[in-house]
Amino acid sequence: MAKYKNNCIKDITNILKALGDENRVRIVMALVDKGQLCVCQIIELLGLAPSTVSKHLYILRQANLIESNKKGRWVYYNLAGGGANKSVRKVLHWLQESLAKDAGIREDKKLLGKILKEDPERLCLKMKKR
Repeated sequence: MAKYKNNCIKDITNILKALGDENRVRIVMALVDKGQLCVCQIIELLGLAPSTVSKHLYILRQANLIESNKKGRWVYYNLAGGGANKSVRKVLHWLQESLAKDAGIREDKKLLGKILKEDPERLCLKMKKR
């Protein structure tokens, strides 16, 4: 394969690979809806093991689709900010438009509403028991 001078093809390939999993798309759409979520909230939404969710989050971060920040004991995730490259911004916009009315995404939105009413500390304790 030819070497390209810019990384656009590599960026797009990484983005597409990252979005090739339904759970990672669900994470991105939850962040589109709520802006910022604690890792415990994402685990509760997906109903997966913490290690599995952690791997999904790592892949999304490697593709520069999401960012993380730590606030005390909590790690929060949000969509890549305004500094994200053009490819990332376009893909996020496309996802928002394409999945805005998806039934599964609407169900996630309802579930997330309930999850956000719970105390994050209680959620994190619940995750440790899994």
